[in-house]
Amino acid sequence: MRMYDLIEKKKQGLELSTDEIRFMIDGFTDGSIPDYQMSAMTMAICFQGMSKRETVDLTLAMRDSGDVLDLSAIEGIKVDKHSTGGVGDKTSLALTPIIAALGVPVAKMSGRGLGHTGGTIDKLECFPGFTTEISEETFCKNVNNIKIAIAGQTANLAPADKKLYALRDVTDTVDQMSLIASSIMSKKLASGSDAIVLDVKTGNGAFMKNLEDSRALAKAMVSIGTMAGKKTAAVITDMDQPLGYAVGNSLEVIEAIETLKGGGPEDFKEVVFALGSLMLEFAGRAKNQEEARGLMQQVIDDGSALQKLAEFVSAQGGDASYVFDTDRFPKAKKVTEVKAVKEGFVHRILAEEIGIACMTLGGGRETKDSVIDLSVGIILKKKNGDAVKKGDVLALVYSNDDQKLEPAMDKILHAYEIEDEKPEVGSVIKEFIFE
Repeated sequence: MRMYDLIEKKKQGLELSTDEIRFMIDGFTDGSIPDYQMSAMTMAICFQGMSKRETVDLTLAMRDSGDVLDLSAIEGIKVDKHSTGGVGDKTSLALTPIIAALGVPVAKMSGRGLGHTGGTIDKLECFPGFTTEISEETFCKNVNNIKIAIAGQTANLAPADKKLYALRDVTDTVDQMSLIASSIMSKKLASGSDAIVLDVKTGNGAFMKNLEDSRALAKAMVSIGTMAGKKTAAVITDMDQPLGYAVGNSLEVIEAIETLKGGGPEDFKEVVFALGSLMLEFAGRAKNQEEARGLMQQVIDDGSALQKLAEFVSAQGGDASYVFDTDRFPKAKKVTEVKAVKEGFVHRILAEEIGIACMTLGGGRETKDSVIDLSVGIILKKKNGDAVKKGDVLALVYSNDDQKLEPAMDKILHAYEIEDEKPEVGSVIKEFIFE
């Protein structure tokens, strides 16, 4: 078998066999197939596409290129959740303790953020001492004991995907549906859970900017998970404005905690409940979404979800007192108001611009080596559909560096699209996708 022949085959629009895909991924991972040949293949895939079967085979080959976690020591149906990423997306911080408080094991692998804001791990590190660098044995023990653990992805989890993504990133072959879906799902399948719920964002602040593309990605990932023997579903959620009001690491953690206390923004709670209801159904804990939502509200009302967050933080070395006293989180030196320059109604808040503003303040990473300032960020005071008068406060900016403040404020102001007519504001939940 020669890579040259496989490139020619795909160039002609023909399907690659399971063995051919496995040969290609194994060879690329061990270095026997060079970058330039894999670059030619990914470009051929961009032009010719891949069938559903090819996409599943590619995903499984990348999953098997490194460690596949064995979670058989964990009792019960293990559920996982993945988001394609958005601005203000602190969902895991509230969702996972709720699900764990209902006795469903949550065994989650997460990463750090690169771009707008920190990832789940960065946000969790707002708790002093918290670590995701735990052994597989500790990971399984924690899930059995308290029903929740979140670990950082190991270096050898789907290494073919890491290598392939780096190549796609510099050859303009990132935005091909099969390549995107297999990249995400190879890591999820290697993480070992029994059921996967996907939060696929759509809109300005999402990777997929329109509903059609988001739907196609969601369907591709659900198909992969189902064909790989996992219970899988997706929820398409709106990212034409940031999720919730808080953007920035410690600010988002505080908002998630407020949600576990029974408060929190309505759009954020709706995403948490939509994803959580599917997780509970998959785990056999609830018969339908209505029952699931009732159970989730119950553990918020009785305080057990908040207590579960504290148990989780403590089990992974963090200071759980911050859960009950959010004033202890790091605070930015300066809080500055961004005021409206015209009146009308908020039609859209360009989430991507808000995310970039947060990164400008130091709340995200421009490179892998960037150090995140956990205290900076943005609190939105006006959201889509809200009436605005000239001089009204649109947002509060939390900053530590005056040189970074002005460009961030400028981005925030320009992110707000204010028009004369009041817009119709739809649900943050766009669609549910099942196989």
